[in-house]
Amino acid sequence: MARVLVQDAAFDTGAETAALTAGRTDVGGVATFLGVCRGDDGLAAMVLEHYPGMTERAIARIAAEAEARWPLTGCTVIHRVGRILPGEPIVLVLTASAHRAAALESCAFLIDWLKTKAPFWKREEFSGGAHRWVEARAEDEAAAARWAGA
Repeated sequence: MARVLVQDAAFDTGAETAALTAGRTDVGGVATFLGVCRGDDGLAAMVLEHYPGMTERAIARIAAEAEARWPLTGCTVIHRVGRILPGEPIVLVLTASAHRAAALESCAFLIDWLKTKAPFWKREEFSGGAHRWVEARAEDEAAAARWAGA
């Protein structure tokens, strides 16, 4: 069963990877995606909001789907909420499997879903005091669409 956390605190990628693989001899590959807040175009911070409980359940459902599609030995999804500064981590997806292809594909599937369907609301804050809500991007939707028929 996947480990899913939605939290405002930062996380330790190394510690999370060690926890996922601790005592396991059946893991042949771990895929890692670490999303970091960019600071381009004058971005001062990204604020992520969510509905507690609903968001965790939605992520747990898609993680369970990944576990059903690929032979995973473990899966961790951590997504931060609150005010995140440029350079700080936002999301961590770890998938482990006996073979690299399953780990890599399931990790890509999860991050594509998180980017397009996870129930988060993102607001960008800029150094001059302006802010704007982040809209869905066509290229992210196209990336996620590849999993629909798989």
